[in-house]
Amino acid sequence: MRRHFYLSDDLDDLERLESDLEARGIARPQIHILSNNDAGLESHHLHQVESLLRKDVVHSGKIGFLVGLVAAAIPLVVAYIVGLSEGYLWIPVIFLSIILLGFCTWEGGLIGIQRPNHQYLKFERAINSGRHLLIVDVDPGQEKRLMKIIADHPNVEDMGLGESVPGWVVGAQKQWHKFVRWAP
Repeated sequence: MRRHFYLSDDLDDLERLESDLEARGIARPQIHILSNNDAGLESHHLHQVESLLRKDVVHSGKIGFLVGLVAAAIPLVVAYIVGLSEGYLWIPVIFLSIILLGFCTWEGGLIGIQRPNHQYLKFERAINSGRHLLIVDVDPGQEKRLMKIIADHPNVEDMGLGESVPGWVVGAQKQWHKFVRWAP
């Protein structure tokens, strides 16, 4: 999947654009809008970026996990070199490594919750000035369709491409929305 970014000043136009996208086969879980005007997004029934994804929790958690892997490897290597792997003394070293891995991952997430998502940093000034960021994730087969729809909305400014979520995540969101609509 590819992620496209667009900026707009008009929530009414974004509402029409989102309806056009959905009418032409781009599912709601593929469309997100990031704005400081949460009340306006709610009143226009626009699909907002989830609050967790506004922050850099996932990205920083991944970095924390990688740091944790290195930190967890150090006691294991030292214990092997010293010769603790010969007996039952190996078990506390394994537990220490697991604790280091978990702590570093957790700490990375805590650091990330204090920062805006790294993908949205370049749009921060525009969003703070009252503009709205439209984020659309599309399959390669949907690219031309997206371009035709965007051409019908001249007030939407193309801001380029970004790092998309995996296709299976969007698929899972689509299945969840079908389930929620079906559930009594």
